[in-house]
Amino acid sequence: MSETTISKSEVAHVANLAKLAFDDAELVQFTTQLDNILNIFDTLGEVNTDGVAPTYSVTENVNHLREDVANNWHQKQALLKNAPLEAADLIKVPAILDGEGE
Repeated sequence: MSETTISKSEVAHVANLAKLAFDDAELVQFTTQLDNILNIFDTLGEVNTDGVAPTYSVTENVNHLREDVANNWHQKQALLKNAPLEAADLIKVPAILDGEGE
């Protein structure tokens, strides 16, 4: 098994890219954990998988999709009656950007 090593400086660099800040103790802990994870991948890479069919899902679940059909289209006017403001058959809302008018 080849030993993968990740340095504290590499972990600190990636943490900096992710806008994370760690003290020295956390940096040592995460460096050790990441090194262990990478070593597991090295171990998995050594497993002989010749003749093994890929597994895409471990279950036989199938997504059953339905056609997307609007069956309440006739309720628009009832909805607009509940809206505090309405204009041109649409719900009118206050502007949220500076300088935007009606």
